[in-house]
Amino acid sequence: MRLPTVVFDFDGTLALGRGPVLAYARQVAAATGDEDFVPAALAALARLDAGEEDYLDGYDAVRHVAGARDVPSAVLQQAYQASRRDLGTPAAPVTGPPGLGDFLAGLAPLARLALATNAPATGVDRVLAAIGAAPHLTAQHFAIGKPAGLASIVARYLDDGPVLSVGDIWAYDLAAADELGAATALVGPSAGRSDVRPTLRGAGLADLYGDIQTWAAHAAPGPSAPAGVDPLPRKA
Repeated sequence: MRLPTVVFDFDGTLALGRGPVLAYARQVAAATGDEDFVPAALAALARLDAGEEDYLDGYDAVRHVAGARDVPSAVLQQAYQASRRDLGTPAAPVTGPPGLGDFLAGLAPLARLALATNAPATGVDRVLAAIGAAPHLTAQHFAIGKPAGLASIVARYLDDGPVLSVGDIWAYDLAAADELGAATALVGPSAGRSDVRPTLRGAGLADLYGDIQTWAAHAAPGPSAPAGVDPLPRKA
């Protein structure tokens, strides 16, 4: 039987909060000895939150600060890996969308639930358990190299039924899925963008619980959005 699949991004979609990004900034500061790095990163994050910069996300904001200070990419990579070891601990706290566990428990009988992220697996299991997602994400894909890496994963699931890709960054989490004909759900600060056309959009994942359940319940064979969801017109 053909089975619909919902593919979730991790950072910014299931895992919320600035804790991991600040842990990253602190690791960069420790590696470089730059006492002003964390304050500069905090200022960049404030500009991001205020809509004054078009950083992709918090990590991108920190990378821009590092670039302005000529921090080598190898140092950034080592700092990132070190920060992920603290993921979900008091050093890098994470929260989940409200009611996530109950939502996924209700969604699991309707669709395969998958995780697809650019992040390494380090610390993710700890976070998924804490936010109530661990029992329900039966397929997990790490360090996939979005956006290109997402395409192969979505294509594989499309062979088995409709796909809905959910994430907070259009270019990384949704564009490849959209190109393949999958449905998309854009969440987070960028959900109000007028230059992209997701099937669903919301300020946070919790705002789309009902819509995603409707999509899964009415998903018909094939890659397009089902009749239960009223998709926006697709681009030519």
